[in-house]
Parts: sequence; structure tokens; C-alpha cells
Amino acid sequence: MSRTPRAVLAAASAVAIAVLVVGCSAGDGQTSPTGSSGEPQTGGTLTYLEPQAWGTLYPPSAGFYPNGGLVNNLTDRLLYQNPETLELEPWIATDYTVNDDATEYTFDLRTDVTYSDGTALTAENVVKNLDLYGKGDTARALPISEAINNYDHGEVVDADTVSFFFTAPSPGFAQAVSTINSGLLSDATLDRASEGFGPGSATEVIGSGPFVISAEEIGTKTSLTARDDYDWAPPSLEHQGRAYLDGIDYVVAGEDSVRVGTVVAGQADVARQIEAPDEAQFAASGLALVAAATNGVNNGLSFRFRDSRLSDIRVREAIIAGIDRQQIVDTLFTENYPLATGALAKTALGYVDTSSFYEYDPDKAADLLDEAGWTLGSDDIREKDGEKLTLTFNEALPQPRSKEVVTLIQEQLAELGIQVELYAGDQAAQTAASADQSIVQVYHSMVGRADFDVLKSQYFSKNRNTLLNFDKADGSVGDEQLDTLLQAIASEPTTEEREAASAAAQQYLAENAYILPIFEEPQVFGLTDKVQGFGTESVGRPSFYSTWLVG
Repeated sequence: MSRTPRAVLAAASAVAIAVLVVGCSAGDGQTSPTGSSGEPQTGGTLTYLEPQAWGTLYPPSAGFYPNGGLVNNLTDRLLYQNPETLELEPWIATDYTVNDDATEYTFDLRTDVTYSDGTALTAENVVKNLDLYGKGDTARALPISEAINNYDHGEVVDADTVSFFFTAPSPGFAQAVSTINSGLLSDATLDRASEGFGPGSATEVIGSGPFVISAEEIGTKTSLTARDDYDWAPPSLEHQGRAYLDGIDYVVAGEDSVRVGTVVAGQADVARQIEAPDEAQFAASGLALVAAATNGVNNGLSFRFRDSRLSDIRVREAIIAGIDRQQIVDTLFTENYPLATGALAKTALGYVDTSSFYEYDPDKAADLLDEAGWTLGSDDIREKDGEKLTLTFNEALPQPRSKEVVTLIQEQLAELGIQVELYAGDQAAQTAASADQSIVQVYHSMVGRADFDVLKSQYFSKNRNTLLNFDKADGSVGDEQLDTLLQAIASEPTTEEREAASAAAQQYLAENAYILPIFEEPQVFGLTDKVQGFGTESVGRPSFYSTWLVG
């Protein structure tokens, strides 16, 4: 018996996308924030401002938003996840089936798709893509996709049919092949090593999507050009054929004031990561704001519990009780950043309300620290056995106002005698330091993915490992029960079982005071009224296929 679970994801979340917009609906599963200005127009180059430079275009490693913003417009996927409903719909695959225990998937493919280098997208090529993403290649430093679990191999059934096989149930695979992490690439591109996907190689990364990278200025600007022959968009979209835009210039503008000022002045069309204090500027005539939900793990803190200072649950509980999350949200953010009520956003699949574990109670926090033996020293910093209760947080550069968030937490915890230090450094330094709990003990981050597996992606010891549950030095796992619960989310074959597994993992994270969710993080874009039909995919990455510019 086989089943085609197209509506499974949508059934789990009726309010899946929650895009908060000034304006009205524009169809195509996207949103036109400034309203309609007549029939779509073809032509023009859109200028898009990014706060950070991209680092890789290898799809399994493209989760960083600057990476994904390019890959989303460069590649097609087997399935399309409707950003409004989260339903899985046909795209390069016209249909698919999955067996009862989710260990075998079969996809029927379109036969008219080509890559921008002129080569055909074939059944053999699709298998080559997923074999690489599902297995990785350590010799070429190409990692396995965190979105794909229990992968064994793919097989070509015939010219327009492929099958994929798994060593254990892999119920998230259908959604995985709708994400940018499974963006389809040409055979020649798939033969490249890791550095062949990095800066300096952008024009050689070949997808089948509506745009092709035509020029690159490393670290500053990446230019995309529309493919005139593109004619295989998801059938559910109103727009078909060539993209309306002639091109897109992705320009790096790291300073918030520069991004905002350039769009407000009409010298650029769209900017990502409009910080909360700047949102009001986009209420002016001729401007608009789009706040797209990311549908995943909330912006929050991971406590590295294998560190000696955090190994006592009473210390972790004290930190949680000593942080006033409502003050953080009220002081630093707007209504586009709702207070988190659990590990997952309310729009995420499997969401459970665990807010009772995260209540602000500084008196309780002080009592817990006293019970744990941490006493105030002459410098008003708690200490125990000669060790100061000093903790270092990373600065999450991709996350909104991370430095300000940590600074406010620093002030709040100082009242309890906990000294908070902020690790300074660029993205490369932050990434390296955050992998070492002797440097960073509290990790600030989030992750978006519109699937139950997002919880595993964030906390599982062999995925992002934000808790550093896995110690690379000795190969040990600190809390095997946590890993077991997270693995179940990705291995239970039915939606009901996955939902139960997700709930159990969320409860366990809360009960053990491993995390502190702070707010639901959107992707916030500022636009001029020239921009029409702008939208995002299911976790807030820009989709420019149906976007057009008023002349």
C-alpha cells in the first residue's frame, strides 16, 4: 500500500505562514506588500541589500540566510512547499508515493527541464543530487544534508521515475526535497569540491531555476540574470514562464543605517533584516514592510550543560528565572517579534506550549543559586570552590539585535551575581568559538524549517549540536536520552507519531532547563512601492520569480 501525503504538513498547522504585511494579497503563494499596480511588467534589475556576504552555494550548507537567498532563486526542487499552507505540491516531480513505513519514496519527473548550461535534468541527475546530499562526501568536504535522515541510496526506475531507499523510516524526506538544502544542480556542479561552491566560483554553480548567476564581486555583489527559456515553475503558481525581472543585484550592506537609508531614498528596491527600531520608517508613503515567519526553532539560548558551571540544573533554572524575556521583547523589538511560548514558533509543526518553564522570577533564581552553593563574592559575582560564575555568550550575527539582547541579559543577570561576557568577532570567529564550550557556554541562535525535523536539526548531537551534547574530542554524548527523543522525530513513520515524538522532546528540553526560547524570529524586509509580487519561501527566504518592478 502506498500513500501520497500532500496535505499532511498543512493539516498539522492551520496558521502556517503568518506573514505580517502592510498591503494585500497578490497570489502565487506570495504577497505584494504595496498592493497591485496593474498587470505585471517584464524587465528591470532589482537591487536587493543583504547584511552579510554569502559563504557557500552547496545546498545542504545553504541554511545561512545570505546563502539560501541565492540558492532559492538559482535552483528548483522536486516538490514545492506552499508558503501559505505548507502543503507539498508538484514541481520538478509531478507526483510521488511513499510506502507505509516511510522507507521508500518514488517520484515521477518532468522531462522538459534543463540546467542553465544546456544539460538536461534527468532521472540519473536527480539520483546523483540526492545521493550526494543524503550521503555527503568527506573527501570533498561536502557534508550530509541535515534535512535528510537515514538515507541509503537512490535508483533510476526509468527515464522519468526515480526511487529512494532508507535504512529506517524517513518521514521528513518529502519535505526535505522541497527545501533549498535539496536544490537541484547540474552534473558538472555536483562534481565540484567544497571550495568550488564558495566565493569566487558563483558563476560556475549551475541550477535549473529561473535565474542564473552572471557576475560576482567577492564579498560585495552577486548578480543574477533571468533565464529566457525557464518554463517549469510549480504548476500551482499563477505566473508561469520566464521571470518578470531581467535580473537581481545582491549587494552586501552590513550597516543597518545604510540598508534602511538606501531603500528609503529609493536607491535600492529591497533590504533584508530591517531592525525593529527602523521599522517605523517603512510606514511612510511609498514604502512597505514584510515580516515573514520562519516556522521553526525560536530565537533563544542553548545552555551547554556539559560545562562545569552549567552542569547543575539549578544553575540553568536560575538563569532562566533571572532573565526577563518580556522586557527584552518590549525594549528591543516590535509586535513582529512575539514572545516565545516554547522551543518552536506557534506556526511550526509540532508546536507545544512550555511557557510555564520560562517564567521570570528573580527571587526564585537567587534561591536556586544559593542552594547550588554559588555565593556572592566581594565583587558581587557569585563563586563556588574558587570559580567565578562567569559565562560567555556568542553574538549571533545573523540574528536581529543579538548584541543588544545579550547586553540586556548581562544587566539582568548581574543583579543575581552572574557575570555575562559577550564574545566579539566576525562570523568566522563566532562559528569557531561557538563550537568550543570552553569559550562559549551559552549559545544564541535559531533555525527555520517547516517540518517536525527542525527540532532535531537544532539540538541533535550529529546535526547543529547547539547544546554541544556531542564532544568531538572524545566522541561522547552527554545526554543520550535527548538524542533518542530527537531521533524519534525523524524516524517515526506517521504524522501522529512524529507529533508525539516532537512533543516529548520539547517537554524534555524544558524540564531539563536546556534552553530558553526568547521570541519568534521573523525575516523582515523593507521595500519600495516599485516592488510588486515579492514573496518568500516557507522559512522567509526571498523568492523573486514572481516579483516585478513598476516602470
